[in-house]
Amino acid sequence: MNAKVGIAAAATILLIPILIAALLLGAISAVLTGGSAQPSANALADIPPDYLRLYHQAASTCPGLNWSILAAIGKIETDHGRSPLPGVTSGENHAGAGGPMQFLQASFTGVLARHALPPGGAAPPSRYNPHDAIHAAAHYLCDNGIRRGDLHKAIFAYNHADWYVKKILAQAQTYTSGSTGTGDCATVHAPNPVALSAITYACAQRGLPYVWGGNGPAGGHAGFDCSGLTTAAYRQAGIYLPRTAHTQFHAGPRVPDGEPLSPGDLVFYGNPHSKIRHVGLYLGSGMMINAPDFGQVVKIEPFRYPGDDYAGATRPAS
Repeated sequence: MNAKVGIAAAATILLIPILIAALLLGAISAVLTGGSAQPSANALADIPPDYLRLYHQAASTCPGLNWSILAAIGKIETDHGRSPLPGVTSGENHAGAGGPMQFLQASFTGVLARHALPPGGAAPPSRYNPHDAIHAAAHYLCDNGIRRGDLHKAIFAYNHADWYVKKILAQAQTYTSGSTGTGDCATVHAPNPVALSAITYACAQRGLPYVWGGNGPAGGHAGFDCSGLTTAAYRQAGIYLPRTAHTQFHAGPRVPDGEPLSPGDLVFYGNPHSKIRHVGLYLGSGMMINAPDFGQVVKIEPFRYPGDDYAGATRPAS
């Protein structure tokens, strides 16, 4: 590392209109929060059980921090403490970092000055002790961006390089891929009630025809166009989006390039500067629900495909 930590974007839970909340009460109980995404098969195979437990425990001390960010840092820095390189179990690397989370001594001491680590580590706390190092990393990330919902800034503070941020986010995605979204309307998972409401509504529209300018049956049309579907879906959750795909894209908030997508995100296609031509609602596991084009119906299909002009994503539910 070089400076310490990075994190998990905070998902601010928005209020849902009372009627919607009542309808979704049962489903919401199973919704995954920002920090509770379950480990993927890759995570279970790669992360030592004691480290996986510590990543989860430490992430819980910082609202909005996903355990997978801590795990990604642990993986990239020292392969979860398994690296034979200098500075992992003792000593320091060429930059002066040490321990499984590669803390500079000054950074680790700074965390201890601001936070009391929970029992279970060394006495006094040590950057070479996995318990202490991982909990300190969670505090470091929280202090440097997670509390303000700035994932990129938190990871960048850990190591001042954009390539490092992208690498951490990519690794974190492999540890949660498929666990925070099934890509299937029969078993909907979402990070918060707002996204769940939007997805549930969109899934209920499957089979309706594509209609240019269509706002759906409630809007006096037989079906939807792409942005009509996303507008109606989020309206059901109490969020009012601009009407066209182009204006929705620029309304944001944008999902940073390289950050894992979350169910409920809007995925866009086209040229951001001239014309965004299409939008879909991300379901997870690489799938989206959308109103594709003339002669088709609202349906689920892959959000990436050969030759696409994918432009990025936004996260209205945040």
